[in-house]
Amino acid sequence: MKSWVRKDASVALMFLMPSGIGFALFYLIPFAMGVFYSFMNSPVDSHFVGLDNYRELLSSDSFRKAAANTFYFTAISVPVMLVLSLGLALLLNQNIYIRNWLRTAYVLPLVVPVASIILIWQILLDWNGSLNAWLSFFGFNRVDWMKSDSARMVVIVVYLWKNMGYNIILFLAGLQQIPKDYYETAQLEGAGRLRQFGSITLVYLTSTMFFVIIMSIINSFKVFRETYLIAGAYPHDSIYMLQHYMNNMFLSLDIQKLTAAATMMASCIFLIVIVLFAIERRFRQSME
Repeated sequence: MKSWVRKDASVALMFLMPSGIGFALFYLIPFAMGVFYSFMNSPVDSHFVGLDNYRELLSSDSFRKAAANTFYFTAISVPVMLVLSLGLALLLNQNIYIRNWLRTAYVLPLVVPVASIILIWQILLDWNGSLNAWLSFFGFNRVDWMKSDSARMVVIVVYLWKNMGYNIILFLAGLQQIPKDYYETAQLEGAGRLRQFGSITLVYLTSTMFFVIIMSIINSFKVFRETYLIAGAYPHDSIYMLQHYMNNMFLSLDIQKLTAAATMMASCIFLIVIVLFAIERRFRQSME
């Protein structure tokens, strides 16, 4: 038995080795080098300066603005994403006539290249675009969508449009794993739809829901690509994210601030994920 386990483990390691080498070369080693440079005064001289780069970063108004906008965006968009994706998944889990068409429609944003679809968003959101034309037709004032506080709403809508289909797929997979007998028994006991949703659906979707929350938070920190293509490198203050700040530091070759900001953002994401896993573990223990 031990020799079989050892042989099986060696085969598994051989198959995992190419992926492990690629992950180390393109992700792990560059990230470790970035953390190392965040404590140096220059990539060339490499003199250790401790936390000076982080102190300078925290005293920067542009960094504080970018961090506040990023966390505000995550705090607003992730709960909205969770509610909408779960609601649509519950709808698609029913026997409705156009269910297959709707499933396809929600998955399409995952396969459409962002750079190509951004042109449509620009046509819709321009000052002379289609959306303002419709507003003028119905007697409303035009809105400068990307140069006012409305830009934050636009970014949230684009984020929801891009990532909702993935979450719907995850929720559908979780919903289809719930035995139908539980709902039939609950109906015989006189439980209403709301009671069934709280006592059966949410309980069995706990693991899926926490995974969706984690992925939604991670994706909310990756919204830079869409925002950059729509609004450019220096967008309105309300949508100036951490990724904009790091991109501008890269263009100015300020490697110390870039690596320090990237390390702080990665650390925040890591802490959020750890807290969510701890909450999930306690929730499971309470349910048992």
